[in-house]
Amino acid sequence: MKRKYLFISIILLFSPLVLSAQQKLWTLEECISHALENNIQIKQQKIMTDYQVSTLEQSKLKLLPTVNGSASHNYSFGRALDETTYEFTDNVTVQSNNFYAGSNVTLFQGLVNYNTIQKNKYELLASEQDLEKFRDDISMNIALAYLQILLNQELVSATEAQVKLTKEQIDRTRRMVDAGSLARGNLLDIEAQAAREELQLVNMQNQLTLSLLTLAQMLELENPQEFAVAIPEIKIEDASIQGSPSAIYSAAEQMRPEVLSAEYQLRSAEYDLAIARGGRSPRLSLGASVSTAYSDNRLRPITYDAYPFGDQLRDNISYGVGFSLSIPVFNGWQVNSSIQNSKLGIDNSRYALESTKKQLYKTIEQAFTDANGALKQYHASQKAVASMEEAFRYAEQKLDVGLLTAFEYNQSKTQLLNAQSEMAQAKYEYIFKTKVLDFYKGVPLTLDHITVISK
Repeated sequence: MKRKYLFISIILLFSPLVLSAQQKLWTLEECISHALENNIQIKQQKIMTDYQVSTLEQSKLKLLPTVNGSASHNYSFGRALDETTYEFTDNVTVQSNNFYAGSNVTLFQGLVNYNTIQKNKYELLASEQDLEKFRDDISMNIALAYLQILLNQELVSATEAQVKLTKEQIDRTRRMVDAGSLARGNLLDIEAQAAREELQLVNMQNQLTLSLLTLAQMLELENPQEFAVAIPEIKIEDASIQGSPSAIYSAAEQMRPEVLSAEYQLRSAEYDLAIARGGRSPRLSLGASVSTAYSDNRLRPITYDAYPFGDQLRDNISYGVGFSLSIPVFNGWQVNSSIQNSKLGIDNSRYALESTKKQLYKTIEQAFTDANGALKQYHASQKAVASMEEAFRYAEQKLDVGLLTAFEYNQSKTQLLNAQSEMAQAKYEYIFKTKVLDFYKGVPLTLDHITVISK
């Protein structure tokens, strides 16, 4: 019966893996690619970038002349001025039409339009880098969630192995109790330990399920319950952390989107100051217009015959062209205030750039320190696991001959499980931090060719 129970437990434990074999197993690269295509935050940032594209195009189109037209149909009663003859009419209802088309182009305005184009260009470049930063953040979060799944799976496997050992020891202890070699209390202690380990296994399985659900939700999957990941092969071999925080930072500073975005924002702020200073310059513009009109009250000159609509429109055409010069003298100190605010904006952008670079260096330095710390912890935990495994084998032998109590045996097994868990945590901490460092070097996120240092 107990063997049947063990068999059923193993089937239930591995049921997610059975389902995974029938379904798609997602690799880290596939998860990242899917998230980059479907993440809502990325889509929103893409819309913001599209706005900047539209703004830039509009600033370029502003260099073109403006062309506008108008048409009107009017009724005049009583005493009114006939605009086609410039004569007053009395007690006559007059119908008239007016048509107008005009164009205006700014010839000079302190290079405001040019500087606006340059400002919007750098705003667009900054927005594109912000979008890239969003993509990088999503990629790193996906990688962290993926590695959390791998860690939880290792913890489940380690706990499962402990449950299996405990149940095997229960069988051996029961035989020894039945033979009179051990007191029944030893069997009860081990059975109690088995119950605690089974509860711990259930908790670990729940954590694994939640970590799978978390990643599936990050991917915006419609059926997160059917989500399963591929387990990459982790190769253990000698290696070392390449480079130094300063060397990694030197490379990252030239290509990281957050730094580039801050630099583009600074350039945009500098052009904003140029735009503000352009407000002190005169504005020279060229305008041209054409107009015509019709009145049903008007007669042909000399003959005083009816004056047809088409003939009036042709005969009343008027053309005009002219230059306009506007010189700012005093406008409530608005130009000076705008210039001062733009200078403050430049200072703020410089501080933002400096802060971004410092934060980048801190992040790299922290990841480098964490990677080295995880490496040392991994080496130490390797030795601890080897020692605990040997101590546990010795404890099993002593328990089998009655030289060790069940409590001491359980202590030894618990210490082994803790050491295995710490080693797994150190391993995945090291993997993630080294992947962060590689990412800042410009290496794409992937779990291919993973190297975990071993001594």
